[in-house]
Amino acid sequence: MSREQAFLHMLDAASKIQWNIAMILEAKAVEAEKVRNWTINHLTVNAFQTHDEQLKEPLQIHEQIIELLEGLTKLENGLCSNLKAILVQEESGLSDDDSMFGTGLDLGDIGK
Repeated sequence: MSREQAFLHMLDAASKIQWNIAMILEAKAVEAEKVRNWTINHLTVNAFQTHDEQLKEPLQIHEQIIELLEGLTKLENGLCSNLKAILVQEESGLSDDDSMFGTGLDLGDIGK
């Protein structure tokens, strides 16, 4: 496998990962909407004994959301570093007139 083909495979894999992340975020948005509706209807002032308990429940929900976002951010940073490795032209010795993958690259091989 040539270097260009390896780069194309990396880009194809990165695009598939991005698609899966989009599907995860879409599912999480639906779940968050359900949680929001449940919270509005069930977490009223009467459901808690003290004010501290009333604050703890929403804070736990927010902590879960933050953990999810931190995990996705780490995943995206990993993908970013992989894509940077592909796009670095100085190391490959390409001039500005060449494409980022070199000359003679056949883009018809993507997804094979």
